[in-house]
Amino acid sequence: MNQRFRITRSMQPNAGDQEISLEECQQYFSSKADFIYQTELTVRGEESTMSVEGDFFMWKHGEALIPFRHYMGELYVAVSHQELVPLMIEIATNLRADIVEG
Repeated sequence: MNQRFRITRSMQPNAGDQEISLEECQQYFSSKADFIYQTELTVRGEESTMSVEGDFFMWKHGEALIPFRHYMGELYVAVSHQELVPLMIEIATNLRADIVEG
């Protein structure tokens, strides 16, 4: 089972006006060659397909695309590969944010 994490500034003092904006994420991830932005995530199973609208920054890891979802001023990611942990820490550090499980 994957662990879900959020990258947030809500743990910081005076966090009221410190949400991570979509524009900030778009600027940050556009400088990363292994990320692409998309407004819909599609998951295909053996018997069905599900699509979710939103703001997704997709990390290309081999053949897999791993979504970082921007939602209400935070980024969410499910850790499905151990390679995600240092990347998640790097992103949180560069965005001056914290990582919280859940």
